[in-house]
Amino acid sequence: MSEKSQALRLINDLLADFHSPDFIWQVLALVSCIGLAALIARWWRSRHAEGAGRLTDASARLAFPLTGMVLTGLTIAALGSLIHLNLLKLAMPLLGSMALVRGVIFVLRQAFPQATWLTAWERIIATIVWGWLALYITDLAPYVINAMESVEFHIGKQHVDLWTVLRGVATIFLTVVFALWIAGVIEAKLMRVHTIDANLRIVGVRVAKAGLTVIAILTSLALVGIDMTALSVFTGALGVGLGLGLQKIASNYVSGFIILLDRSIRIGNIVQVGTDSGEVTQITTRYTVLKHPGGTEFIVPNETLIGSTVQNQTYSDTQLRLTTTIGVAYDTDLDLACRLMTDAAAAHPRVLATPAPKVFLTQFADSSINLELGFWIDDPEEGKGNIVSDVNFAIWRAFKENGVVIPFPQREVRVLRQEEPVSGQFHGC
Repeated sequence: MSEKSQALRLINDLLADFHSPDFIWQVLALVSCIGLAALIARWWRSRHAEGAGRLTDASARLAFPLTGMVLTGLTIAALGSLIHLNLLKLAMPLLGSMALVRGVIFVLRQAFPQATWLTAWERIIATIVWGWLALYITDLAPYVINAMESVEFHIGKQHVDLWTVLRGVATIFLTVVFALWIAGVIEAKLMRVHTIDANLRIVGVRVAKAGLTVIAILTSLALVGIDMTALSVFTGALGVGLGLGLQKIASNYVSGFIILLDRSIRIGNIVQVGTDSGEVTQITTRYTVLKHPGGTEFIVPNETLIGSTVQNQTYSDTQLRLTTTIGVAYDTDLDLACRLMTDAAAAHPRVLATPAPKVFLTQFADSSINLELGFWIDDPEEGKGNIVSDVNFAIWRAFKENGVVIPFPQREVRVLRQEEPVSGQFHGC
């Protein structure tokens, strides 16, 4: 009853002020406070635009509501003895609640820097929370709650109203956010432990996130008062779905954990799966990302990596042998050509000195003698085609300076002329 009287008294005071000439001065004072606060906030933001850091970002976001609350308080203190200021008394806690909401959103953004959804939904979340705080400040929240409790419906044998549903959604959201924040702290600490293999650290982070999320959901449902036995239908449907339509997805998830645990593929490895090859840049529980040196990224399901042959060029070490084949003329000094080819490869900064570059005579072809140059590198993630191209250019320049000829295919064509038969001459069998 006291809440009702307080709400009615606030409404009656505002209505009384509305019919009073003082209400115009209240509006002008409030508009002046808000306008001046906006100008101060804009000046503060422009002054610290080039600054970096979390404190600078936080101060820019809180400048408007805090400045508006301070100016409104000073106006109430200065004019409170002269006119009624019920409108300003209502606006001051609303500005304070806006500062609180912006502070909470800022903390969430710092806790989840990778959560793009938080940036997209920031205004909506802030508006909902600020509106609810405004209802509590104005003592109108009980009326809204009673109206939502009057909207009732049944889910099976469970009696549910609209207020219970909204309270459950809010509780689940807050508990899941808190669980993900704890998981983020665990991830930050675990990823700094370099004594543990990178794949095992990723597995630990994934298990922590999944476990904390499940615990948060179950805890929030229990706090709301939903019977946990009602989830038996959902878990049964989920089991049937995994057995029928979701078996591929489940297989990819299991394969992802197997890859992370057996460490057969690590981030940074150069692998080839069928015709797709590239550097492993990301391993998730469902797929693995391969980035080709040309910039193309291949998303390979984890089940494919488990069930097919994978060529891992950097499984045990990062050394990789590259080759290039060049044909020379038959009258070429082969010792000179071999020395020029090995020198051209050895001069490249990425080519290893041990094992040393070496040339093999692979074929006596129709128009040339084919020589294969092999050399080793230990940084395949920097690209393979670029270094082969550099070595080929160096060989071409060395051959041109030393008179070594790279022949092109030649063919000798002979035309045989036949005598035409004499007219009327008979050729017997």
